[in-house]
Amino acid sequence: MNEIKSRVAGYWSRRVDQFSEQRLRELHSDKAALWMREFETYLPQKSGLKILDVGTGTGLFAFMLAARGHKVTGIDLTASMIDEARRVAKSLGSDAQFLVMDAENPQFPARSFDAVVTRNLTWTLPHLDSAYKKWHELLKPGGVLINFDADYCREKPAPLPENHAHKLIDGSLMREYEAIKDTLRPMQCARPQWDVELLRSAGFGGISVDTSVWKRIYGEVDEFYNPTPIFTISAVA
Repeated sequence: MNEIKSRVAGYWSRRVDQFSEQRLRELHSDKAALWMREFETYLPQKSGLKILDVGTGTGLFAFMLAARGHKVTGIDLTASMIDEARRVAKSLGSDAQFLVMDAENPQFPARSFDAVVTRNLTWTLPHLDSAYKKWHELLKPGGVLINFDADYCREKPAPLPENHAHKLIDGSLMREYEAIKDTLRPMQCARPQWDVELLRSAGFGGISVDTSVWKRIYGEVDEFYNPTPIFTISAVA
């Protein structure tokens, strides 16, 4: 495994329990409806879509989409995240499936999915160009990529509410988070402009960028608040 990928997986393996608890609260909060409204802007308007949730973590998006009748597979490089996602799936009675897999090289046949979705993942990938090319291969013709992310390697420190999860992260974890950003930053250009170029090179068309999604999802400063402005990139295979 690439060294930076090992560091990212190690970082998230230390946050599984706390992260899972917060994502479950998000799943049962008003935020879930906000996220689904964003998905409905891009997803084909039919049921039973085959969807790949890349970097699923403990399964938030997978559970939301599966509950609406879609056939969802979530993948993540962090094995403990997948273990937790499977545990939560059982407790929720969700049909979502979860596999340990590298986001940059998912092992599925070409043209397997109607949609690829992801949140707060692509900034951690050292070979984002290769990932976009692979995801393009996995999509059926006309399939859609929906990527929610931010330029985290260039984010500015911002105050957080007292009940925010990051307030509970210990100093060593925060230092590791900053070190990961320091390692990745020279590999990346400013986003999301860079993503648009990579997606075109990967063969995608119909590329759109929405930088206003941050205001819609995080209009309220609560425990789920993200101070770094996220964007949506959608693209069609």
